Amino acid sequence: MDNFNFYSPTEFVFGKGRECECGKYVKKYGGSKVLIHYGGQSAQKSGLLDRVKKSLTESGVPFVELGGVQPNPRDTLVYKGIDLCRSENVDFILAVGGGSVIDSSKAIAMGVVYDGDFWDFYSGKRAQKALPVGTVLTIAAAGSEGSGDSVITKEDGMLKRGSGSDAIRPRFSVMNPELTQTLPAYQTACGATDIMAHVFERYFTNTPEVEITDRLCEAVLLTMVKETPRVIADPNNYEARANIMWAGTVAHTNIVGVGRQQDWNSHRIEHELSALYDCAHGAGLAVIMPAWMEFVYKHNVLRFCQMATRVFGCQMDFENPENTARAGIKAFRTFLHNIGMPINFAELGAKVEDIPALVDKFGVGDGRTGGFVSLSADDVTQIYKIAAKAEL
Repeated sequence: MDNFNFYSPTEFVFGKGRECECGKYVKKYGGSKVLIHYGGQSAQKSGLLDRVKKSLTESGVPFVELGGVQPNPRDTLVYKGIDLCRSENVDFILAVGGGSVIDSSKAIAMGVVYDGDFWDFYSGKRAQKALPVGTVLTIAAAGSEGSGDSVITKEDGMLKRGSGSDAIRPRFSVMNPELTQTLPAYQTACGATDIMAHVFERYFTNTPEVEITDRLCEAVLLTMVKETPRVIADPNNYEARANIMWAGTVAHTNIVGVGRQQDWNSHRIEHELSALYDCAHGAGLAVIMPAWMEFVYKHNVLRFCQMATRVFGCQMDFENPENTARAGIKAFRTFLHNIGMPINFAELGAKVEDIPALVDKFGVGDGRTGGFVSLSADDVTQIYKIAAKAEL
């Protein structure tokens, strides 16, 4: 196990009706005027925004609002939010929504206190300070409610890039599983896929002797394998929703990834798909991650056998372990198909002829990426091609 520091300062406020306590937690963490940042009409129609506003008003905290966050959140709205916060003297941002809303809120939080262009933080610069952020989570998926990460799409060129800093870790996150019960099955499945991908990006490692985090990873994956079909069959199953919501947080606070090398190539490869086609991130990952597995599994066949046997219940073929590794990858792809996810380019709406452009935007050039297996531009091309023609 490698040396590590683990830091997770977010206070998680979990359970039924907890969104009605937002005002108390904003005041606890120093907020005196709030930007409520949210997405579309669902937060309004459901009454969630009204409950949040009522809580702030009862706590004596004034607020302004900015809606309109899209999936794959755009830089244009971030700039608007920065200007609004500055003109209104906002000192706390409350994200009401899923990962896209939270990521946009984090970008605004960095930009308000920065003299330059906030996009600098998505081009290699690391933020040292930001306005405090709180969240009211409505989708179990991205894990942004407990992480120091944010992903934004720049409309000029449709570049999708990430930023990471402890400065943007939420001060608190309100997590009421009831808020996820109205999600369409497809959106629920996209979220579940993203949660599993966050775990797999950490699970496939070259670091030896990391049994504790292996087992933590497997626990989250087994939870998702069990609970995702349950909530798709019964959207109002609170207990299954609760397990998935907490699994999403555990998957991305990095508690399952400390002390081990991580990969993240599948996320980088997928980002180009969702930037170009504006597809759901989870749907893109459902297409890319099994394809990446098929391309790299021979690098460490026994690790893929471990996934196959421990997570998907495959039988170990001791005479030919590659059979077990491939069975595990097939089981994962079949699981994704069964919960309604696309498994190839045609089902996602992507085009084979766009692969050169996707690879060019990926940006590895003549070099190689890091990760479980370092990838060249030719390698990335092959992964896209596997994804394009994948079948059960």
